[in-house]
Amino acid sequence: MICIGSMATARLAELLGGLSLFADLADGFPPEKVLRSTLLAVEIARREGLGAAEVRDVYYVTLLRYAGCVGFSHEEAHVYGAGNDIATRSVMAMADPTEPLGTLLAIARGVGKGAALPSRARAVAALLSDRHAIEKHARTQCETALWAARAVSMSDGVVAALGAICERWDGLGAPGRLAGEALALPMRVHQVGDVADIALGRLGVGGARELVARRAGKQLDPRFAGRFVADADELAALVSGSDVWERYLAAEPEPFVLADASAVARAFANLADLKSVFTAGHSPGVAARARLAARELGLGGDVTVELERAGWLHDLGRAAIANAVWDKPGPLGAAEREQVRMHAYYTDRILGRAPTFAAAARIAAATHERCDGGGYYRGLPGATLEPAARLLAAADAFAAMQELRPHRPAMSAGEAADALAREARDGRLCPRSVDAVIASAGVGSRPTTTPGAGRGLSDREIEVLVLLARGKSNREIGALLDISPRTVQNHVAHVYDKIGVYSRAGATLFAVEAGLVGAGARDEHRDPSR
Repeated sequence: MICIGSMATARLAELLGGLSLFADLADGFPPEKVLRSTLLAVEIARREGLGAAEVRDVYYVTLLRYAGCVGFSHEEAHVYGAGNDIATRSVMAMADPTEPLGTLLAIARGVGKGAALPSRARAVAALLSDRHAIEKHARTQCETALWAARAVSMSDGVVAALGAICERWDGLGAPGRLAGEALALPMRVHQVGDVADIALGRLGVGGARELVARRAGKQLDPRFAGRFVADADELAALVSGSDVWERYLAAEPEPFVLADASAVARAFANLADLKSVFTAGHSPGVAARARLAARELGLGGDVTVELERAGWLHDLGRAAIANAVWDKPGPLGAAEREQVRMHAYYTDRILGRAPTFAAAARIAAATHERCDGGGYYRGLPGATLEPAARLLAAADAFAAMQELRPHRPAMSAGEAADALAREARDGRLCPRSVDAVIASAGVGSRPTTTPGAGRGLSDREIEVLVLLARGKSNREIGALLDISPRTVQNHVAHVYDKIGVYSRAGATLFAVEAGLVGAGARDEHRDPSR
């Protein structure tokens, strides 16, 4: 077995396989899409005689390819998708510039699905008229997947391949216009498995065979595409039926990779929070607050570990709900409120597959329950909620209150403490948990360091970075800081250079890790929008 991380606790395949449902939901794919793609890619690699190390890289490249799929959600929703980022990603998953008519029809039918016709028309026009849209999406997808791979200490081969997610065999991809064998071999195999699985679900075996054959030598490496075409019936049978999970685990080449489950949980927390510009840094903040409050209550070490993991993972289900709901500035309608309630259910389902996360799943799924039975998704009464779940509910509420939301400004720590205490008096939150959360917060204290300074960022660049992480355009940032959009553009370029990123999602991940956004970033003068 190969061990990575500081505390090897579980097979990485089990952890990532369970969490892959997060990507399935975020992209509007059928459940187990990532698992099926992994099975197809690995089997194609083996049939083409690749060695065990190469097959292992194919396995993990396919698992991690969609790990950062929500990194471009803000743009896919509000620039190119009329609020429905999930529909935009689902449509563009099969887009092909060498088939403009089919791609145009798919975009017209699918982008902005569910929105009013004028909004959909504007979204389609924005997508078709922005010649940089595909490159911006590609940079984000590559950067977030690379971040995930490094966070779980993947091999150099996996990391190298994930830098070419949106490249093509014919050189018409992005962002580097790589062609042919300049694309890492694991990515070329993955791409066939990925396209083949989507096509099998949408077009059946015959349609998938025809589509992969048509794209051979264009999007896809003809060698591996040809293998799928020749063996399509057998490969389709491999990913059918109800035991895909077992076949997926059995497909991992030995020696198995082991990982620290907490490191994996931390990584996916930061990725999941990219879903909305209003949630960046939320989950790590909740986890940290819950851990400190657990000390106040004297909870045992094992309970605290599971509580912290639950804090990191409690909002994974947000990925299943379109950003039009999360980013709505006004009151939610009945159908929208029901979608919000369902995100807790999706969190439960995502975490339920991997046995290592079973205890964390139980706590995380109850984060939005309330002691008076008025929470969601089950509406459980307080007597049935375990202490860790009650504590996480209080920690989550306290963190969220201090974060900007589309329908309200952020509260100060003192205001949040008062509001949390009222929730306890009204019987919604556990008084003992609320007391522990407030005590652990040291309400009234302020940050004494300047995160980000170690990378040479100036105060102005930090202000620009924070606003960029909140999804503000150059024009909006300029208006808030009283500088020109061109000056903002220059600041953004300098920030990217200094922190070594090339996308808004990458900059957001840096800002979260530096403590510049999220519940812990309460130095308000750095964010003029608050």
